[in-house]
Amino acid sequence: MLLRGSGTAGPWEWLILLLLLLVACAARASEFTFELPDNAKQCFYEEIVQGTKCTLEFQVITGGHYDVDCRLEGPDGAVLYKEMKKQYDSFTFTASRNGTYKFCFSNEFSTFTHKTVYFDFQVGEDPPLFPSENRATALTQMESACVSIHEALKSVIDYQTHFRLREAQGRSRAEDLNTRVAYWSIGEAIILLAVSIGQVFLLKSFFSDRKTTTTRVGS
Repeated sequence: MLLRGSGTAGPWEWLILLLLLLVACAARASEFTFELPDNAKQCFYEEIVQGTKCTLEFQVITGGHYDVDCRLEGPDGAVLYKEMKKQYDSFTFTASRNGTYKFCFSNEFSTFTHKTVYFDFQVGEDPPLFPSENRATALTQMESACVSIHEALKSVIDYQTHFRLREAQGRSRAEDLNTRVAYWSIGEAIILLAVSIGQVFLLKSFFSDRKTTTTRVGS
C-alpha cells in the first residue's frame, strides 16, 4: 500500500507509514545468534544467484577469549574467506556462480569453553522503498520523507544491534569477573580459617610444653 501526496500528511498517515517501514525493515533482517559448544562446528547454507553482492559479519559475544574460526566456501568448494580465532570481522563478496554457499563457525580448538556467536548474512541489496523510486521524475514530498525515515530507521537498527552486542559482551565479562572474585573470596576465607586454627594449635603447644617442663622441675 502506497500513500502519495504533495501536501502535508496527517498524523494517522505518518503513523501508518512508520509501521510499514518498521515491518519492512524487520522482514529483511537476517541476523542470528546461536550457542557453539566446545569442540563443535556449526555450518549454515544459503542459495545465492550469480552476481549478487553479499556481506558476512560476525562477532563472538561470550565464551573464553571471545574468538572463533570462520570459513566461507563457494558451490565448487573454493574457500572465499578463512580466519582463525577471530573475535569479530566482516567480509563482502560478489557471488561468482549460482549455487549453495556454505559458511561455518568452528570452536574445535577449545576443550571446555562454549561460545555464543552472532552473525548477520546480507544477500543482495535492499529493494527500493517505492517500486517507482527509480523513475525519471522527482519524488514527492511524502515519498522523500519516507525514504529519509527509512534510511534513518536502518541506521537506528544497526546502532541498536551494535549496542546490544556490546551490552551482552560487557555483561558476560562482568559475570565472569564476579564469579572469579567470589571464588577468590571463598579461597581467602578458607586460607584465613586454616591459618587461624593453625595459630591456635601452635600457641596451645607452646603452653603445653611449658607446663610439662615446670612439672618436671618441681618434681
